[in-house]
Amino acid sequence: MLPGSFRTRIASVVILLLLLVIGALYFAVQAATDAAVRSQTGEQLDAGARVFGHLLDRRGRQLHGAVQVLAADPGLKTALASGDSEAIRAVLASHGAQVDAGAVMLLDLDGRLALSTERQIDGQTARRLSSRLVAGQGAGVSSVLMPVAGGIYLLAQAAVAAPLPVGWVLMGVRLDQALVRELGELTLLELTLFARQEGVPVVWVSSQPVSPRGGAQADLALEHGAAGDLRRIGTERYLERRLVLARGDDFQVEARLYKSLSPAQRAFAPLDWHILAIALSALLAALGSALLLARTVSQPLRHLAAAAERVGQGDYQVPLELHRSDELDGLAKAFHAMQQGIAERERQLAHNALHDALTGLPNRVLAQEWLGSAIAAGRPTALLYVGVGNLRALNDSCGPGSSDLALQQLSQRLQASLRPGDSLAQLMTSELLLLLENSDGDSAVAVGDRLQQLLSQPLRIGNQEVVLDCCVGIATYPADGETPDDLLRRASIAMQDAAQLPGRLQMYEVGRDAAHQRQIGLIRDLRLAPANAELLLHYQPKLDIAAGQVRQAEALLRWRHPQLGMIAPGEFIPLAERTGSIQSLTAWMLEESLRQLREWNGRGLRMQLSLNISTEDLVDAKLPTRVEQLLMRYRVPAEQLIFEITESGVMVQPELALQVLHELRELGISLSVDDFGTGYSSLTQLKRMPVQELKIDQSFICDLDDASEDAVIVRSTIEMSHSLGLKVVAEGVELACSLRLLEHWQCDYAQGHLISRPLPAEAFEAWIAQPLKAPVLKTS
Repeated sequence: MLPGSFRTRIASVVILLLLLVIGALYFAVQAATDAAVRSQTGEQLDAGARVFGHLLDRRGRQLHGAVQVLAADPGLKTALASGDSEAIRAVLASHGAQVDAGAVMLLDLDGRLALSTERQIDGQTARRLSSRLVAGQGAGVSSVLMPVAGGIYLLAQAAVAAPLPVGWVLMGVRLDQALVRELGELTLLELTLFARQEGVPVVWVSSQPVSPRGGAQADLALEHGAAGDLRRIGTERYLERRLVLARGDDFQVEARLYKSLSPAQRAFAPLDWHILAIALSALLAALGSALLLARTVSQPLRHLAAAAERVGQGDYQVPLELHRSDELDGLAKAFHAMQQGIAERERQLAHNALHDALTGLPNRVLAQEWLGSAIAAGRPTALLYVGVGNLRALNDSCGPGSSDLALQQLSQRLQASLRPGDSLAQLMTSELLLLLENSDGDSAVAVGDRLQQLLSQPLRIGNQEVVLDCCVGIATYPADGETPDDLLRRASIAMQDAAQLPGRLQMYEVGRDAAHQRQIGLIRDLRLAPANAELLLHYQPKLDIAAGQVRQAEALLRWRHPQLGMIAPGEFIPLAERTGSIQSLTAWMLEESLRQLREWNGRGLRMQLSLNISTEDLVDAKLPTRVEQLLMRYRVPAEQLIFEITESGVMVQPELALQVLHELRELGISLSVDDFGTGYSSLTQLKRMPVQELKIDQSFICDLDDASEDAVIVRSTIEMSHSLGLKVVAEGVELACSLRLLEHWQCDYAQGHLISRPLPAEAFEAWIAQPLKAPVLKTS
């Protein structure tokens, strides 16, 4: 098995678990046997303590009987009567020998020592012993244990009467090592007696031999452990019982019983070997079982891993079967179902990656592949780039989702018209592409013409019939490009050009690519123009016709490109509106206008300034707030501003636009309708707008004279506006006769080249300072 493999891990886990179980079992058995040994030994100690107590008590009674016999011995009384010390000593020694008494003493009635067989016992000691025995007899005790003359003695006392008491005889048996060993053999325990007495070294007698350290048992005797503690003596462990045999004011005699745990533990030793043998057998069996289990599990897993690797490499066809009846077989079946599901989803994803979700047509990626294949094969190919211009308006007129239905019907109609070998793809939501292989420009134009006739036929959306505004741009390989990107770009340029033509069909013209690249460059640079200080304002005067004075001007935006020079507003303004940059231009123009007004106000030049507001600005609910902040910053009265708007701009989102206009009007800003007459002019809409001024488009003014067709329109517009309380501005005045007509029709303001071209700020100030020229003076 490989290190770290699944089989190794299974075997390791099984063996580890078994080792844990065996270890837990072993230690549990050890704990149980140890508890049993200690319990058994404790019971032996308890029994031995009782036996030792009985033996000591019997020895005391024997000693008490012997001292009673001594006290009643006629020979002792005769010797006492004669006062013969040797005879008394002989009697005492004779009786002491009978019971192995180590000391026999004769005391008078006052407790003074008269005679003793033990020379180390002095009179003071004898008096203390006698008083202790007398006190014990008063408590019903016939014998006592006491430390005497470096030994431990079992003492008994009796009065000598002849016939009246004449003294006391005291007999003591010394508990030596032989006696202690005998008592230990009777109890089957190790025994240590020791006595402590104030001012005297500890006296001890033990059945254990003295250690080379000079008295290990004495060390044990001095310990104050609790009864029942474990003790280690040498290399063995002993269980201990402590018995207090005698206690006085200045002494204490104790016995400690010991029992070794080793014999009982040796009885359980075979059990350890049995457990070890069972553990080894279990380990071997577990190892074999673990290896078998690991192999049983790992082999199917290897099959699954190999199948997963094949799936990772994109092979979904190899079936996976384990032929088992357990969970692994279910896993294999689930894995096989997953494999099939992944294959199906991958096919679907591949299809979705190359096709449009709405129409099911191939998308731009697949169209480029087809076009690349045609180019690689050198086959002449024509691209018909179809753009639909009114899809957004379709949603507004027919409801949400109408554009989707229209695109689906359009794609079906185009697919039905394809010739063998032609291809149709959807590049964007409103742009489709037809690839005509083995076609030149002339045949592509013919197909495009038929295609336009097909596209002009109405589509039915719900209960309504709609006509799509479709433009077709044509580019051909190899005439218009040699790469898919170039061909698609130039076909798109041709489609944009077709949108400006009545027939909505256009072949790519050489050089239009450069113009398109110029537009892309302008769009890119326009975003940076305000920050790079490339923008400037020109100001065109507005003549108050009745007063013959100039009190107003229109601020017109200009762009000085660092490489291309001055860019005409008619070129960059539509680009800004199309790409969303117009708002940043409006913001710059507004701030620059207020700055200029503040400067002019400081020099005494009071001027009312008109600014064009884009459609995107009209639907910005934050515009009034920003304007108010700028007015406060530059300290310019709101009455000096006129915002020019278009009706078409208001119609994009009427409710929001009208709200913005009312808020601007509340600030004190005047509002003017620009380019009146060119859009969707509506008196109803005009009445809803809070405007104070109407500006007639220059297309009606530039050639205005009595005989022109525009005269009736202009005169009617002026009268209608005055009836609505609106002032009228005529822009594009270039002829003196036009100005005279406007004055006659009581138009309020005139603006155009006849009065002045747009001027930079300094030139505008200089122009204002000069008197008006004759053609623009009041003529009435």
